[in-house]
Amino acid sequence: MNRRHLLLAIGAAASVFAFPAWAASPAEGFIADNVHNGFDILNDKAASVAQRKERFAAFLLGLTDVKRVAIFLLGKYAASATPADTEAYYAAYQDYILAVYQSYFAQYAGQTLKVLDSRERAPQDFVVRTSMVGGSGAPMEIDFRVRTDGAKPVLVDLSVAGVWLALAQRDQFQSVLAQNNGDIKALTAHLRSAQAQQR
Repeated sequence: MNRRHLLLAIGAAASVFAFPAWAASPAEGFIADNVHNGFDILNDKAASVAQRKERFAAFLLGLTDVKRVAIFLLGKYAASATPADTEAYYAAYQDYILAVYQSYFAQYAGQTLKVLDSRERAPQDFVVRTSMVGGSGAPMEIDFRVRTDGAKPVLVDLSVAGVWLALAQRDQFQSVLAQNNGDIKALTAHLRSAQAQQR
């Protein structure tokens, strides 16, 4: 699923949050440093495409709490899933979201990310507002949700033009589950198919 199709599919699920006033936070430095590091990997012409993808995947796994997000996306269906089905789904989701992020950020290689500000939506739960500049089009706002309640900050979601990826994915995933009587195996197969289309 490419970015255009993804945004079309999830546009109806975009959520608007009522946040308090913007305030500086440690999450800003986390996003500024790490997104620039990610672009450095994508722009490394000394490495092959395969090497860049492998390095970028490892980089993203170090930033993102994939398991927390994967369980969140299951919603009420998480409670009835067997451990084996949950692990298979988690592995499929990890591969799927890495492919989504790789495809997305590759479109902006060579551009510059400018951190604008941040706000705390809940204790140790921040939204960092950024602007992607340097391309031929107008600057695009990209927001990152960062949790700082663990041993290190982690990325849990991102928003493009107001569309929060994890929230939209939750609606999409739970629709697949509802159509398949809550069968996690069906969702796992759906993710594997979607990932194959991104290649």
